[in-house]
Amino acid sequence: MNPNDPKLRAFIDVAPDSDFPIQNLPYGVFSTAGAGRRVGVAIGDFVLDLAEMAKAGLLPDVPAGVFESDALNPFMALGPDVWSATRTRLSALLQADAPRLRDDAALRARALVPMAQATLHLPFEVSAFSDFYSSLQHASNAGMILRGANAALMPNWRHMPIGYNSRASTVVVSGAPVRRPLGQLKIGDAPPVMVPCAKLDFELEMGVVIGQDSSMGDMLDQASAERMIFGFVLLNDWSARDIQAWEYQPLGPFLAKAFATTISPWVVTKEALEPFRAPTPAQEPAPLTYLRQTGLQNYDVHLEVDLQTAAMRAPVTISHSNFRYMYWSSLQQLMHHASTGCAMRVGDLLGSGTISGDDKAERGSLLELSWNGTTPLALGDGETRSFLEDGDRLTFRGWAQGEGYRVGFGEAAGVVLPAHPAPK
Repeated sequence: MNPNDPKLRAFIDVAPDSDFPIQNLPYGVFSTAGAGRRVGVAIGDFVLDLAEMAKAGLLPDVPAGVFESDALNPFMALGPDVWSATRTRLSALLQADAPRLRDDAALRARALVPMAQATLHLPFEVSAFSDFYSSLQHASNAGMILRGANAALMPNWRHMPIGYNSRASTVVVSGAPVRRPLGQLKIGDAPPVMVPCAKLDFELEMGVVIGQDSSMGDMLDQASAERMIFGFVLLNDWSARDIQAWEYQPLGPFLAKAFATTISPWVVTKEALEPFRAPTPAQEPAPLTYLRQTGLQNYDVHLEVDLQTAAMRAPVTISHSNFRYMYWSSLQQLMHHASTGCAMRVGDLLGSGTISGDDKAERGSLLELSWNGTTPLALGDGETRSFLEDGDRLTFRGWAQGEGYRVGFGEAAGVVLPAHPAPK
């Protein structure tokens, strides 16, 4: 049985535009009133409680207690063979013609939790967070804004995925508010001051969730790297552009990127995205041998960004893009990350970097959409934005469209809170 078969249907009614059909079954961590955190998968408007399914003896490939955890890390550590077997087993149990769960009213009552009654939490313990800069369109746009058209791309950009190590401690789940950061700014010829960020931005990204360790001192080939990727999340790399401009030379992003990163609560498995693989753009010059890849290594995932100001009754879509635009694939990012012998760990999170396309509407940040504030973005009703203001709510959505179903990620959302008072 192929869990990705577009003909499969669950015994639960799932709308055609739901993010969570039987072909998806993304993993997350949830709690309910009176019951603590445990692992579940999303199916339609329900969360399937995997702790209850395991207690009923229906998930024999997984050791007892793994799904009673408050993070996916123990399950991810079991490896890709167990991931695959578990997804196949869950698909079989949820199919329309499968009686085991469908006809057991008591088990259904315990194991199928309405999504509206579930509180979603950070789905895995983030061991470390590294962020990349791998969209050619974004890198070109940002480079033109900051350095001019003749020096848009740095000399190393087409030779390796450029990245930096950020902070795992401030990765938060969708719905958590984000406070505007304070930072040291240099304005004109005056001495630096500590003030609230005035150029707060979003970055539309995907996050790669690493589900296996690698050994310190070892490199990764394509086969071993592919087996380490558990799945993907939506990711908003909140950015303080003015703080970044003063601090980033000579060592790159630091505090301007460390105050908050929002991810979606559902981790869509790499297996669920297999039908949506897409080619990477032609890479010129050809990468060094350790970065070369075969097969389709990008994914056709449609992405949208909605913005709702404090004065707006409904959000407006300000950007749409696609994960398939990435110049450097997630696989190449992982292989490069480990290429010097850097040890990867279960729960590592790799940000794709801002995902922008060729069209203006496909730009994945306000830095690009407003061209650093020189052409403010019109939102309707007379409101515009160059950068984010207090009370603004950003919502990312993403899905891969199949034949009569979609494999979606839910949303990654956050509202901007005012900065704390600056120290005097």
